[in-house]
Amino acid sequence: MNVLAVAAVTLLFLTAFPYLCYLALYAWIRPQGSPADKTPAEPTVSIVLPTYNEAQIVETKLDDLLALEYPMEKVELVVVDSSTDDTRTIIREYFEDLEAPDLVLLEEDERRGLAPALNDAYAAASNEMVVKTDCDSKLAPDALREAAANLADDDIAAVTGRNVEVLGGSEVESGYRGVQSHIQQLESHLDSTLIFHGPFSAFENDALLPIDPNSLADDTELALKIRRQDGRVIFDPAVKYMEASHSEFVKRRKQKDRRGMGLIRLLVQHRDALGRYGRYGKLVLPFNWWFMVVSPWLLAATLVVGTSAVVSLFGISGLVGPATVGLFAYLGQKDLLGPVQALYSIFDAQVSLLRASVSLVVGDSDGTWDVDAELREAFE
Repeated sequence: MNVLAVAAVTLLFLTAFPYLCYLALYAWIRPQGSPADKTPAEPTVSIVLPTYNEAQIVETKLDDLLALEYPMEKVELVVVDSSTDDTRTIIREYFEDLEAPDLVLLEEDERRGLAPALNDAYAAASNEMVVKTDCDSKLAPDALREAAANLADDDIAAVTGRNVEVLGGSEVESGYRGVQSHIQQLESHLDSTLIFHGPFSAFENDALLPIDPNSLADDTELALKIRRQDGRVIFDPAVKYMEASHSEFVKRRKQKDRRGMGLIRLLVQHRDALGRYGRYGKLVLPFNWWFMVVSPWLLAATLVVGTSAVVSLFGISGLVGPATVGLFAYLGQKDLLGPVQALYSIFDAQVSLLRASVSLVVGDSDGTWDVDAELREAFE
């Protein structure tokens, strides 16, 4: 028997086995909705909005926030801005004739990065529930009410939501978010979820903790720290938002690679949580370690060894194998795979996680975020 073929099959089995186990666990538990004991509630709310050169879209975002089905007299908007364009002027003029919500505008003379800005904004937030949202996202009208209903459960300290529509029409991201929502729903019913989402994350004010000034995964880091302080952090598919994303392979890399770097670095920083904090450390964190850290390298090794195996067995005609993978990737980034598009979305995520791992290993982990004009247009 060909040694390379055996090695390729073994690697493929090792890569897939944890996913099959998680799939079986999902089929057994059959999680539905939020695990919280949801109760209608109307706490006071601080909405934290970090901005950087958002003049093109900030008014649209403010319109979106004021359209939320929630009493605005119970809301304050905490904006932390480091823009060099007219973002601040637009925000001030927008609020000139408004009685509610209240505006707290934190002005930065120089851009320090998102994490330090958020730490200042969270410190300035005075209300019971603190919601962080991104400028290039849209929220469902009932998002605040759904979040408040989750946080009314004394066991729940934070909640994030589901991307119900990818602005810009990216089927790649839509497929990935669909898979991710099922994973997060399972994690929340087991204990808590790991990943929190920038477009909408809600926290009990009393549960807030400072985040690393160099963090590239600020929302997830805050949720992880809250869980380490015995607060439960969950995903509720009824909390809905929309976010813009690319499908095209090259354009997606910066957006996805940066997220990947932040999440991997966070897992490494908090590796001592493995095995602790109930099912969170025994099931949720190990699976995310596998998906983000181990699986991308195993998948790459499987492709390399598998290609070597088929070439050794069938000669030059064995290159049909890698050519098929290339065709799969090409059709996937064109959103042309139909019912298996979600499978490509996972493959695409593994590519970014592998690239992110390499960047972290070689020290190229700046992860600086810049305004993406195309995504801004998709948001508009």
